[in-house]
Amino acid sequence: MLSRVLEPEVMDTEAEARDYDDMDHRAVNDLFVSDFLKIWDGCNPVLDIGTGTAQIPIALCKASVQVRVVGVDLADQMLRVGRRNVRRAALDERITLELQDAKHLPYDRGSFPAVISNSIIHHIPHPLAVVAEMVRVLATDGTLLVRDLLRPPDMESLQRLGQTYAGDANAHQQQLFADSLNAALTLDEVRALVAEAGMDASAVEKTSDRHWTWTIRPGKR
Repeated sequence: MLSRVLEPEVMDTEAEARDYDDMDHRAVNDLFVSDFLKIWDGCNPVLDIGTGTAQIPIALCKASVQVRVVGVDLADQMLRVGRRNVRRAALDERITLELQDAKHLPYDRGSFPAVISNSIIHHIPHPLAVVAEMVRVLATDGTLLVRDLLRPPDMESLQRLGQTYAGDANAHQQQLFADSLNAALTLDEVRALVAEAGMDASAVEKTSDRHWTWTIRPGKR
């Protein structure tokens, strides 16, 4: 198994934000939105942890007129691009973006009926703090959907995934994707984190050749 190689916790340069936003995340984001809406009970607001350039909140609001999103991220450059994207989509009244540290959220316990997150865990050196915060701010009967990359077993697998899913990207984008795969956790590591946070580890599943997903359905916490 490849050893985990950390990447910077915060992607906060203009080039990183621009290249990330320019990558084609549509298929992954649309699947995430679809999976969330299948289990969501319609209660707002939805907290998006690690919202980046707000691509998922925008896709979510376009897919459902009911959704209201609070998106948080620690990268100011990402949020600047995100606010521009939200304005262009004319969704300022439904999406709020805030500069916040996912390890120390300023919200009360149980204050969000739904929590979502896509691809933040691999950025965090010690991700238990983020997992614990997700659990803390989620309402007792709330909905949770967290998804991230899986660390490949070897360099050959990493390179194959990179060619498959980022082969048409520019060199910087390809490196970002490879670094993210190498910084990701294994399925066993994620399940151990969820168990340590006092939650059901069996709710974490491998859901693609490169993703794991942690799901809590309304009323099943």
